[in-house]
Amino acid sequence: MINNIKTFAKFLDQPLLISKLNKTMPQILLGAGCLITSKNAYDVFVKNKNPDEQKQKENQKLFLKNTLILFASSLGAIIAPKIASKITNRTLIPDFRIAKIQNKKIIDEFFDNESNKDINPLAKKLLKKSKDKILSFKEVKYLIDYLNKNNHSDFINKLIPDPENVSSHDIFSEIGYLSIYGAIPVITGVASGIAVDKVLPDKENNHSTSDKISEGLYQYLANIFLCNVGAGAALGILEKLKITNKQIRALAMIGGIISTGVLGGSKIANFITQKVISPVFKSKIKERKPEIIDSGMH
Repeated sequence: MINNIKTFAKFLDQPLLISKLNKTMPQILLGAGCLITSKNAYDVFVKNKNPDEQKQKENQKLFLKNTLILFASSLGAIIAPKIASKITNRTLIPDFRIAKIQNKKIIDEFFDNESNKDINPLAKKLLKKSKDKILSFKEVKYLIDYLNKNNHSDFINKLIPDPENVSSHDIFSEIGYLSIYGAIPVITGVASGIAVDKVLPDKENNHSTSDKISEGLYQYLANIFLCNVGAGAALGILEKLKITNKQIRALAMIGGIISTGVLGGSKIANFITQKVISPVFKSKIKERKPEIIDSGMH
């Protein structure tokens, strides 16, 4: 069972698969947005059409507002990695073409070694296939089993690198990138929501701007920025104590995320809301508490 889990992780870590997912994620994100919009449109205009003309117009306006905000937030999420990488000079994930070139080089170097030319035909066929194609789980399993048995475990780890065993320094050095990356969708979501409210005002809600800013602040502090700080701090403490057990490290990071991020971020966001946002907008904003969906994000 454990071996199958490790193999599945190796299957997911194929550089070609990661590059392909990275390239297609914007299309997947937009496709999901279109499906949600289509479902909501069907509900508003067909399934749950309100016979009261005024109520129906309100439902249609709400649908339009939600649709505009959804697609603005999706656009923010799509452009976020490029903007964050440019600001922090961080290297983006190699595209599919570059990943194929890298795979080809690794495999050609392997076969250039005379001692590696005696591998069986199926393994040779799969290695040649992996130069420019994504292998199935079954194919990855076969290659791992065969190459490990024939003392080529170093090569399979070169072809499909193991996950990095990150340190607290790694996390803190990435906080700038991750913070900008996470801030962009939040900002586009809040800004688009405020803009849509100005164009399509809701007379029943006079505090929607302050509510949106408060929620955006909560999302950023409790679910993005301080979670990274908590994970890094927890690892730093374990490193000082010279604790290297992977299970303990994982639990400590989860503990850091929950205590510093979800709980601590919640307190700080609510404090800023009550002391700054609420007085500035002269509105009473309800205290935001962590919900299950917040924890699910992590």
